[in-house]
Amino acid sequence: MDLDAFSDVHSPQWQRLDTLAGKRRLTGTEADELLRLYQSTSGHLSLVLSVAQEGELSAALSGTLARARTRFTGAPSNVFADIARFFVLSLPAAFYRLRWLTLAVGAAFVVVALLYGVWAAGSPAVLAALGGDARLKQLVEHDFVDYYSNNPAASFAGQVWTNNAWIAAQCVALGITGVFVPYIIFSNAQGVGITGGVMAAYGKGDVFFSYILPHGLMELTAVFIAGAAGLRIFYSWVRPGPRTRLDALAREGRSLVTVAVGLVFVLLVSGLVEGFVTPSALPVWAKISIGALVLAGYWTYTLVLGGRACRAGERGDLDDDDAGAVALAS
Repeated sequence: MDLDAFSDVHSPQWQRLDTLAGKRRLTGTEADELLRLYQSTSGHLSLVLSVAQEGELSAALSGTLARARTRFTGAPSNVFADIARFFVLSLPAAFYRLRWLTLAVGAAFVVVALLYGVWAAGSPAVLAALGGDARLKQLVEHDFVDYYSNNPAASFAGQVWTNNAWIAAQCVALGITGVFVPYIIFSNAQGVGITGGVMAAYGKGDVFFSYILPHGLMELTAVFIAGAAGLRIFYSWVRPGPRTRLDALAREGRSLVTVAVGLVFVLLVSGLVEGFVTPSALPVWAKISIGALVLAGYWTYTLVLGGRACRAGERGDLDDDDAGAVALAS
């Protein structure tokens, strides 16, 4: 087949198809013409490929067909509409579904931290094992407070944000193992509890809470949310219900990865509080109030928008078109 002659004969049809594919609105007649030209051009492309699989003509026809196919199957959704849907529906719904498990993880954290704190504060042997009097006084009188102001606020906030976002992402991604989340929650609770116990043993318990609570209220809640998401993914394949294990895992995994993305923004806010509010000269009551307002804002967002979205059937999962088929259909 002579490709040049073939192109000369059919190029008006291809140009017309490209023109119709680029129009913003089509009449009924034009839509029918678009479909006819698409079908005939698909046949032309098959003939061209049978002669020369790689070439300028086959590439040009493929591009024209792709534009036409997008035209009658639907254009991509508006990016701003997708962003709005994520923050108004998907993310709060995903948070809302985890609300009770988040509180359970938080309660376990508090119990473990409290037990370790009481143990450290009331046991001279534990204090001695942690480094002796001189080392602990250095921690209590300097290191604990200086940690929040040794670096410029902006760089410190960025460092805290990226570190905590990484921990949250790990909790969601590795939650399927069933052991990573309990390990992270326990080890963090242990560290917070022992530090608080040491501070309390040296009469600095008030300093401990004045530096932990402003940012910690939201920061620790974010860790609890990530832990809850990871445990939910683990449970989905242990108890898949009426679905196959793979289907249940995919469904929960997609919807709860939404949580990992959302926590990036939540932890950005807590990182800003930790970098700019916690070490500031504001009165302690003001710093803690700011942290409490941030936490209240999260729960208001979750319970109001999330509850409304869940009642409307939202789960935080991808749309059916984006998620793809989960089973073969006959």
